[in-house]
Amino acid sequence: MRCEYKDGMKIDYSGFLRMTKGEDVNVYLGAGDIPKGLKSDLDFAARHKSCGELRTVAEEITATVGSKLPE
Repeated sequence: MRCEYKDGMKIDYSGFLRMTKGEDVNVYLGAGDIPKGLKSDLDFAARHKSCGELRTVAEEITATVGSKLPE
């Protein structure tokens, strides 16, 4: 699921989580990097095609786990 927001934030979630917003945010978390409880929340948001829920959970994950960029 991909969502774009008015403030320029872009979130792509399809097992991995990628968030971008210009140069300010560049987050990439693989499926194994996302805590199970929060991953189920992401899956729920994606099933319901809710960009609002997706952003809320994605921001919670990055605040908890941080970001991991592909090597």
